Amino acid sequence: MYTFIFDIGKTNIKGYVLNEQSETVWTESQKNTSVKGQDYTYIDIESVENWLLSALEKANQKFNISAINISTHGACAVLIDQENKLLMPVMDYECETPEQISAEYDLIRPAFNQSFSPNLSAGLNLGRQLWWLKKYNPKTFSNVKHVFMYPQYWVWKLTGIAVNEVTSLGCHTDLWLPEQQDYSSLVDKLGIRHAMPPLVAAYDTIGGLSNKVQALTGINQPCQVFAGIHDSNASFARYLSNSIHQEFTVVSTGTWIITMSMGGNIKRLNEKKDMLANVCVLNQPIACARFMGGREFELICQQTSANVTDNVSITDIQDLIDQQLFALPAFEPGSGPFRGSQSKITATPENGKALATLYLALMIDYQLSQLDAKGDIIFGSTSKKNPLMCSIIAQLRPQQRVVLSGDNASTVKGAWVLTNWQSWCNREKEINDTAHSLQLANLNDYRAKWLTAIEANQ
Repeated sequence: MYTFIFDIGKTNIKGYVLNEQSETVWTESQKNTSVKGQDYTYIDIESVENWLLSALEKANQKFNISAINISTHGACAVLIDQENKLLMPVMDYECETPEQISAEYDLIRPAFNQSFSPNLSAGLNLGRQLWWLKKYNPKTFSNVKHVFMYPQYWVWKLTGIAVNEVTSLGCHTDLWLPEQQDYSSLVDKLGIRHAMPPLVAAYDTIGGLSNKVQALTGINQPCQVFAGIHDSNASFARYLSNSIHQEFTVVSTGTWIITMSMGGNIKRLNEKKDMLANVCVLNQPIACARFMGGREFELICQQTSANVTDNVSITDIQDLIDQQLFALPAFEPGSGPFRGSQSKITATPENGKALATLYLALMIDYQLSQLDAKGDIIFGSTSKKNPLMCSIIAQLRPQQRVVLSGDNASTVKGAWVLTNWQSWCNREKEINDTAHSLQLANLNDYRAKWLTAIEANQ
């Protein structure tokens, strides 16, 4: 029996088939693109659906698909009308909000000490998107029947069953109060409480495929669709058990790098530093810090005429330290602890990818300090893609163990875990590798000077 994972990232749409040992045996992907509309940039939801149905059909021709789960990026909702049709195009969270709308919204959004959702740029606060849509076309907005978080929209398309789930609701939306485990006042100000489907757990089975989807994909055998999950929380879920009494930190990488600290004190969170509380599958708030690390990595490589596939050695890193050559944030100015700062590369490096690698290590280390992260620091796919970065962090944080889970797709493994939740929680713990600390000379001094240079650059 095989599980199909539909993984929608901001950059790519991917389908994976995993066997009963959670090994990936098939995958297919395509670029995720948005459409510039007359009023706002939106996701071409129909193209995504066509790709999903095609991928399911192809996968089912090779494997007996018995379970499906969905992971997606956050800050995305799909509005459905009374006739079960798309009410409005699905807004891209990178679409800039009109100043007047944004100013109005800032007056009605819940306080950070209630929602632990920072005031973010563009449409990264989902509530801001919904407020814009309500003000943009109030008559149409009033006809909303369902407000789906993005993973649960796909659950509904596959099964016809309407649900929502807390990992996406608690993802800097302004719609959720993590400590109270309830909707915020914004839900009523938007007038959408009636449209919020029943809440389920991320590990719940929702139902079988609809007759229409069975006909389009050829999946006629019993196949259960699970509740779906926010992608970073999928990466996090696989390290949980049924107990919340543990301390560890997961660094989820991709377009976004999100550092998530189980056992962290959410009262320490500073919204000006792009810190927030996500909500894990156990419906508990998780102290988080984030920045668009994957995009910044690419930008540093572009600005230094490097390729992301270039080789990087320890000597390349040491040369940067010896030369006191710095990359200063923020290369993607709308996110991270130094958002709004003007990026700067102080000199031309011999190896631009080495500079990008060292930059990411320092940024993640900074986030870990801001969160006062305790316990193991766990990396998923990055441990294979950029093990040198993990080893730099191991040297910077000698009192903590840097664990390498070694997956090529940690989000996908997490989504698979949720289709096997009870057996997973009762399993013997995984045996993981650990990153070996490097012996870079003057690394701590370099970090201190990097921080000083950032302050001077702001």
